[in-house]
Amino acid sequence: MSNIHWYPGHIAKAQRELQEKLNLIDVIIEVIDARLPFSSKYAEVEKLTKGKPRLIIFNKSDLTDKSELEKWENYYKEKYSLPVISTNSNTNNIKEIINQTILLASEMLEKRKAKGLLPRAVRTVVIGMPNVGKSTIINRLTKSSKAKTGQKAGVTRNQQWVRINDKLELLDTPGIIPPIQSDVEINLKLATIGSIGENSYDDEFVASELLKILAKIDEKKLREYYNLNNDEITLETVALARNWIKKGAEADIERTSKFVLVNFRQCKIGKFILDELPV
Repeated sequence: MSNIHWYPGHIAKAQRELQEKLNLIDVIIEVIDARLPFSSKYAEVEKLTKGKPRLIIFNKSDLTDKSELEKWENYYKEKYSLPVISTNSNTNNIKEIINQTILLASEMLEKRKAKGLLPRAVRTVVIGMPNVGKSTIINRLTKSSKAKTGQKAGVTRNQQWVRINDKLELLDTPGIIPPIQSDVEINLKLATIGSIGENSYDDEFVASELLKILAKIDEKKLREYYNLNNDEITLETVALARNWIKKGAEADIERTSKFVLVNFRQCKIGKFILDELPV
């Protein structure tokens, strides 16, 4: 199973509702998984947001190589002229996110003032692929658990307005994923981080391809973690190295596939960025 498609109905509905409400929004906060700075970026975001000011959040940055992530931060700043903030569960830069969001709305606020309109709170929205940590960012912004969080894709299902402070209001929305994704590699990478529903892909295919990607990035680290020495890096050799054998002396590929995916998601193999930085 090499083709992966996942577009639940509640996400399609959320996107339609978001498009309808964009006229109420002043600033977009786009959350991207730092392990996939390109693949977990919503491809149609410019069309969707219609040129509104946008802040990029590279979330889960503690799961990546810091020096490589800095290169991606600079790439976004230079190519898209967008402010970028990297965050994770251990950092306390929520105030920076709030201040930057309000700063991005300064032109809008000045226009309102020039028209003689009363001041109001900046209205923002957090968007992103499922399972990139969008709801966790919202919870930290609001210092509460008003928005649901979870490890599986598509946990947040209902839109809700959340007041952060007197200067900022936030519209929580479900994560967004393109309705038609023809790029098999992007689908694959989204599956590795759990951004696609687990029933929509084959663990063996995704885990096998993940091993190939990781081997290209740091083969030595991969061999050391799975104790493979000079063996070919495959699900079978990983299974055999752990003595995971089924009846009939066959390697337990199903168990090994799930094991490899969990290892990567929990950062046990090492800190990786799966996307290649554009030249």
